[in-house]
Amino acid sequence: MNLKLVVIPGLYAVCRLAPESAIPTWALQGGFFSVSGTADELSVVCVQDQVPAGVQCEQGWSLIKVQGPMDFGLTGILAALAGPLAQAAISIFAVSTFETDYLLVKAENLEKARTILVAAGHDLS
Repeated sequence: MNLKLVVIPGLYAVCRLAPESAIPTWALQGGFFSVSGTADELSVVCVQDQVPAGVQCEQGWSLIKVQGPMDFGLTGILAALAGPLAQAAISIFAVSTFETDYLLVKAENLEKARTILVAAGHDLS
């Protein structure tokens, strides 16, 4: 499976808020954000410059987009990306949307991830 990937500019943060928290307006800035709520937490992925001081978060992520839209019947998309990265000991944070998938890798691992994904047969511009 050959996937077309693109790096979205900027640095991103993955934040954890209390489950009863309202969706913060600061999270909705920038070209990419994701909000997921469960009984245990409210998770926010957004441009790291938007995160206020004191918010529990992991910063310094780069964002890789799988060019979509992709059909819901496709299988193995994340496995095709996560597998080679896992073998190289590069951790990911994955976010899926209706049309496509996104991978976040730590910014210091972006060039290594790029090399690995291209070697695995993917097109990463």
